[in-house]
Amino acid sequence: MRRLRVLLVAVLGCAVLLVAAPAASAGGLPKPQPGSTSGGDQYFPAAGNGGYDVLHYDLTLDYTPATRALTARAIVAATATSTLSSFSLDLRDLTVAKLTVNGLPARFTQTGGELVVTPRLPLLKGLPFIVVVDYGGTTGQPEDNTGALYGWISYDDGAFIGNEPEGASTWYPVNDTPKDKATYSFTVTVPQGTTAVANGTLLSQSTRNGRTTSKWVATDPMASYLSMVATGDYTITRSRTASGLPILNAVDDDLSAEDKAATAEVLAKQPEMIDFFQTRFGRYPFSSFGAVVDDDTDAGYALENQTRPIYSGAPDESTVAHELAHQWFGNKVTLGQWRDIWLNEGFATYAEWLWGEHTGTDSPQAGYDFVMSIPASSSFWTVPTADPGPEDLFAAATYYRGGAFLHALRLTIGDDAFWTVIRQWAARPSWVPVSTADLLALSEKVSGRQLDTLFDEWLYQPDKPAPV
Repeated sequence: MRRLRVLLVAVLGCAVLLVAAPAASAGGLPKPQPGSTSGGDQYFPAAGNGGYDVLHYDLTLDYTPATRALTARAIVAATATSTLSSFSLDLRDLTVAKLTVNGLPARFTQTGGELVVTPRLPLLKGLPFIVVVDYGGTTGQPEDNTGALYGWISYDDGAFIGNEPEGASTWYPVNDTPKDKATYSFTVTVPQGTTAVANGTLLSQSTRNGRTTSKWVATDPMASYLSMVATGDYTITRSRTASGLPILNAVDDDLSAEDKAATAEVLAKQPEMIDFFQTRFGRYPFSSFGAVVDDDTDAGYALENQTRPIYSGAPDESTVAHELAHQWFGNKVTLGQWRDIWLNEGFATYAEWLWGEHTGTDSPQAGYDFVMSIPASSSFWTVPTADPGPEDLFAAATYYRGGAFLHALRLTIGDDAFWTVIRQWAARPSWVPVSTADLLALSEKVSGRQLDTLFDEWLYQPDKPAPV
């Protein structure tokens, strides 16, 4: 909080100086314009916004599962990337009570999922600013464009949160685009006996007047779809890898005894998985890892939330390996457009096959052979992997055709070049969004071969490619 207060003073100082600037500079300042209400994604144009870059979200959440009542404050520290007369944040189905920009009350409107803010003073390009939003309401069970539960999913004993692709706006005001990463801090208050878990590291936990407050911090830049808070009747366990990386797991007390035992057995393999993947992909990219295993099976999926994947039931070993691999591919190296989701899922699927090879239960070649055994007449092949469309974002082809393509690339350019590509890909800066075209360019540079035909046949054509 101290850093944010210092930043606020600096912002207010700049803003006061800039009020008199036009008279002195005779129109030398750019004319303020409204920021875009779109992040520019082809599939989800209403998600995300333009004109600024978020640096940090400080979220204070007070939640009562029995009534689904959420009272919250979001402090958003950002930098203007253009001179703004107004800007937008994404926020759905929750009501803003009060909003300030740089300490001054600001006008705002809520229409659909857009919170449009008009500050008293224009925000100048290149300067930081702080937005404080007090908001709340009754949470529900929101659905994505395919009808699947996502975002803040409410249950009688807590909440299961899985934001992908653009569900973060169901619980806090956000620039909900993967291109705008930020650091996070969370202060979560829930009824005593309920546990709250978030990304990153647990700083403190205290109980007063029948309510427990947990403070978490995530210091690594994170895309909004990977942010999470889960609340429930969890038992917390801790461990470390051989190199000292902390692992924190939260397992729902409501799981059956059989599921608890199976979960414990699988999660005990996380340190070995991390060590193994580091030999393939490079150093684990974040400061912690772990899992949240819930009993909310109607959600029906797992999600690779940064540092703390969440599972809607007892996970199997392959699924844990998959979500761990996403920490490199998807979480650190992050897509810029949702059409490139195979860069997340295809890589994580290939990692499953690598882990299976390590344990003697599977292999990349076996995974490739399985995919290639699917008949050409199957609808599986009609989904273009690198542009599946918003309704097929999580189609089987995104995962398995994407994974099989990586093996086809390996067979084409050879092991030495392939592993150089993989390690260099995983080492890309976390703040630079990636695309399929970037992977093609890297693969051609490393291998010295022209690969556009291979990429096109495997990733863009709605037909079964020829075997390699």
